Amino acid sequence: MTIAVTINNHYPVIQARLQQLANPEVAKISQRFFKTGPGQYAEGDIFIGINVPALRALSQEFRGTNLETVGQMLRSSNHEERLLALYLLIDFYQHGTVEAKNSAYQLYLDHTRFINNWDLVDSSAAQIVGHYLFDKARGILDDLARSDWLWERRIAIVASFYFIRQNQFDDTLRLAECLLQDRHDLIHKAVGWMLREIAKRDSSQTEAFLRKHYQQLPRTTLRYAIERMPSALRQQYLQGNFL
Repeated sequence: MTIAVTINNHYPVIQARLQQLANPEVAKISQRFFKTGPGQYAEGDIFIGINVPALRALSQEFRGTNLETVGQMLRSSNHEERLLALYLLIDFYQHGTVEAKNSAYQLYLDHTRFINNWDLVDSSAAQIVGHYLFDKARGILDDLARSDWLWERRIAIVASFYFIRQNQFDDTLRLAECLLQDRHDLIHKAVGWMLREIAKRDSSQTEAFLRKHYQQLPRTTLRYAIERMPSALRQQYLQGNFL
């Protein structure tokens, strides 16, 4: 099904609506929460103070925005504008033709340097990258997992969430293994999150991975992975009693 309405040349209107909703006090809180200070993972990112429900409402208001405008928005210095762009891109992708899906996917990969915080990645990687690759070769995820760019590595593992939802676990487990030596806490958390999602569907797969890699496994990854397991089993893993 194609999008019924195509909005052209509405970028100034979208920017004006964002400025209307901007809240400096909310922006201050967001900049602390999303670690935008010197040396932090989102150093220099700019927030204008708009909450997620308001951005989702805007994505419906401007549904059908063309890819050129979405690309402009993704290159914005404002975090909320980039998040809104991703909501619009997801909608464009989900309701578009095969050709539109191809274009949306490519736009996403061409703009990964702007998809530069965990909320941006987590709200879009599975919906676009994971969905697109479901019936295709998935080697691009291995390339992303080996990237020097933190957020491309997170895109790789989070994109595989779509496969997990279809009860396909091999790609996630392979990527998790590739990322075992990653030094960043946000990758440790993402890998643990995906292992936990696998465990919800087939706990034996996650347990086999944990037992195989226990000695190399970051503690954060382990804690995330076992979060939903029975208490006694969690304690076994935390204490290494199963070895």
